[in-house]
Amino acid sequence: MQIANTETVPNGDIVETIGIARGNTVEARNAGRDITQGIRNVFGGELKAYSELLSKARDEAISRMEADAERMGADAVVNVRLETSQITDGGSEVMAYGTAVRLE
Repeated sequence: MQIANTETVPNGDIVETIGIARGNTVEARNAGRDITQGIRNVFGGELKAYSELLSKARDEAISRMEADAERMGADAVVNVRLETSQITDGGSEVMAYGTAVRLE
């Protein structure tokens, strides 16, 4: 499965547009992480635990989008986008979506 945030795939000709492939996950912070990251926030610097949490969530959303595209019979997903939104206090959704296509 090829994934691209452009309208085309390098060395691939799109012969059919299938539809929108999507994948999402909702991740929540934990209290222990909030305490350590709160201390780091006072002194400055990267909040690595949160960066890792969001990176994991993005990877999971992309993986689920890819699985959705495979179920649709796609060879690639183009115009891939990621969105993040707060669902609840301490919980965020990450969504990956794009156009599932078949290649020549």
